Amino acid sequence: MARTIKTLVALDTNVSAQTVQNALPVGGEIEVWGVVEGFDEAWRTLQETATDLVIVACSGYSDRALYFIEGAVRENPSRPVVVLVEGSPNGFVRRIFEMGADDIVRLPQSGDEVYFALQKAVARKQGAAVASGASLSPMICVLGPKGGTGKTLTTSNLGVALAQAGHRVAAVDLDLQFGDLGLALGLAPERTIFDLTKSGGSIDSEKLEAYLVEHESGLRLLLAPSRPDQAGVITVELVREVYAALRSNHDFVLVDTPPGFTPEVISSIDSSSDVVMVGMLDSLSLKNTKLGLETLDLMSYDPNRVKVVLNRADSRVGITADDVEKVLGRRPDVMVPSDREIPRALNGGAPIVMAKPDSDASKAFLRLAKVFERAAAESKPQAPAKRRSMRRLIPGRAA
Repeated sequence: MARTIKTLVALDTNVSAQTVQNALPVGGEIEVWGVVEGFDEAWRTLQETATDLVIVACSGYSDRALYFIEGAVRENPSRPVVVLVEGSPNGFVRRIFEMGADDIVRLPQSGDEVYFALQKAVARKQGAAVASGASLSPMICVLGPKGGTGKTLTTSNLGVALAQAGHRVAAVDLDLQFGDLGLALGLAPERTIFDLTKSGGSIDSEKLEAYLVEHESGLRLLLAPSRPDQAGVITVELVREVYAALRSNHDFVLVDTPPGFTPEVISSIDSSSDVVMVGMLDSLSLKNTKLGLETLDLMSYDPNRVKVVLNRADSRVGITADDVEKVLGRRPDVMVPSDREIPRALNGGAPIVMAKPDSDASKAFLRLAKVFERAAAESKPQAPAKRRSMRRLIPGRAA
């Protein structure tokens, strides 16, 4: 079955929403997930939601549409942009293509004709990506609705385990105010994502090299800012550029996230191929883990791409494995036992998989690494999982 092409429609203020909606295809692999009125709001949605195809609808010549097209193409050159024009596009066509749009359709047109134009645009861009050898490596987003569950512990040990297995691995500390991934691995924040932001210009793999810090295991990290006040200059758009650049030349990319579903976290989930939801064996943590899983379900994230890690899984707190399954609706994929060596290793800036490789806790993280190694070997590359936009959907259509 073909993967759904997640499509965002951006409406100019003077275009007839009804005319555009009548022309949008229904069914098939190209599925319209959101219609946003006004290019400012559409641009914000584009930053927060991973989108495979952009439709720009306007009425005749529009500088606003041209600016939006140019920005959308610059942000993601591999994503097709198709323009729907209500009325005569005379004198406008050349400028549309100069901005980088892939096709233009004059309205009114039937849904079948618009669908055919969209298919052609997608096929051209996909063909160009194959021809250039472009591919995306797995990106694993480590989540936890509350702090203190062990997200950084999981990210650091998973990253080191994959690196020690011979893979080229990068990790991003997305906890932009209070990130501790570097500290957990004994690395000083000499270069951070804040420094990358202040460097200006576009981001590519070569430029990123100067801002990655390498751990002795081979794991490479883009560290969080050294001060909380520096977090405000880091945008969702920049984060998505970083992910694209890292995935183009690493075997795995990991993202250590802050608590909650912030715009940066939502964008990371949208961009990811897999999610690790981290919880602990206590009633409060299990409740929040369940809420996190339900949120992913509301976003239509493929549950087969979600792995649940339970830290301190052998704690004697009156909660059994059966209780956990009843609360979460599934069994944890990996259960990490309590080990007094874990805090000692963290305090020493060494992951448990290196400090105590024969411990049960270390073996649990190694099992988690094997899960992703097998998945990557079976399916290359992984596309972002199908999910629902958190923005307004088309009125009157099923979500």
